[in-house]
Amino acid sequence: MSGRRTQPTDARPQDLPTKAELARLRVEYGKDARLAFLGHLDLIGTVERCVRRSGLPFSIGNGFARRMRIQFSSALPVGASSACELFDVRLTERVAEDEALERLREAAPAALAPVRCAYVDGALPALEAWLNRATWEVELVGAPFDAAELGAGISEVARRGEIVYMRGEREKCVDVSATLVGVEQVGESALRLETRSTTAGALRPRVLLDAACAAAGLGQPEAVRVRRALQRHEAEDGRLVEPFGPFGIEGRAPLS
Repeated sequence: MSGRRTQPTDARPQDLPTKAELARLRVEYGKDARLAFLGHLDLIGTVERCVRRSGLPFSIGNGFARRMRIQFSSALPVGASSACELFDVRLTERVAEDEALERLREAAPAALAPVRCAYVDGALPALEAWLNRATWEVELVGAPFDAAELGAGISEVARRGEIVYMRGEREKCVDVSATLVGVEQVGESALRLETRSTTAGALRPRVLLDAACAAAGLGQPEAVRVRRALQRHEAEDGRLVEPFGPFGIEGRAPLS
């Protein structure tokens, strides 16, 4: 039939490997500043096409749609760039890590080029839920105030304990006491934020900055540049685990 979409394999769903039988390749890549306004769904589609072009033996799911078995870290806010985006792709057979990285680099645009990859335990939780800590770099451009004044506004927001704001037509509430871990001034017009995501939600840097400006009676900067610099997992005992491990108690990740 003309125009009919073909499936990537003719195998029956019940004959395909299960997740437990598949290699799980974790890939870290950057999202260049010029792609800051590329939406998450567009990003997913672009990365999936890169994986296909790389020729890696990716696995497909057993469902009717037969989609690629790939998971991504949490979506970036629109307008933010990143040095630490991640995805996990399941492979039907192992390819040497250095070869897989080279093939992915050749298949990806420079602004989304992978920087490293490694195989990780297939039983780990999905990236989006597991990576619950983030470090953000925030630069104010053309602001009628400095980072110290903004820091005072953030302290006032933290004292109040929550931020209520509109997202589209819906009112949202974020618990600042649970999601804001720390703030550090790194220049006259730059801050570093440490945040935590919870089951109730996450704190977006721009939401925090807008609330801080309002709390301190500050004007608005001409622009705000936001960059996600690091993603990690915070364990129940407070350990901060790097995305590529070590993951267990015996091989403790460095405390941060």
